[in-house]
Amino acid sequence: MKLDGKRIAILAENLYQEMELWVPYYRLKEEGADVKIVGAGGAKTYASKHGYPVTVDVQADQVNAVELDAVIVPGGYAPDMMRRHAAMVRLVSEAHRQGKVVAAICHAGWMLVSAGVLAGKQATSFSSIKDDVVNAGAKWSDAEVVVDGNLITSRKPDDLPAFCREIIKALAKS
Repeated sequence: MKLDGKRIAILAENLYQEMELWVPYYRLKEEGADVKIVGAGGAKTYASKHGYPVTVDVQADQVNAVELDAVIVPGGYAPDMMRRHAAMVRLVSEAHRQGKVVAAICHAGWMLVSAGVLAGKQATSFSSIKDDVVNAGAKWSDAEVVVDGNLITSRKPDDLPAFCREIIKALAKS
């Protein structure tokens, strides 16, 4: 399998978008990756926008970017809560600084803004947070997936095939 031995963190908080968490989770596991759900802190489970639970494997303050090959941030309204937790912001920032794959879809661009990783980058996001992404220094494009170095971004659930494809391609090269 393409991703045997790769370690991936998918961040979780309440009000996550179901498909944007579960599709990458199962797709990357299918490729052989070790995928862990990383919580903001304290809770053992988080509920999606529609109440679907996800169980946390580990809390963000117990994870170091050096232990990972990628950090994936799903959208929904969860990123607005994720970025209130210093450990989650630190994890995204450190992963990016270390050249690890950092992937964000939909409203997850808010985490990239808070982690300070967008300056001078090409990126996309859900259209309603375009101004936030641009104000953080990114050049925004209305595209299903944008890859700029180790940063991978997509707009919405419809973009999940391209989003997952680019994550797998980036991890298979590393």
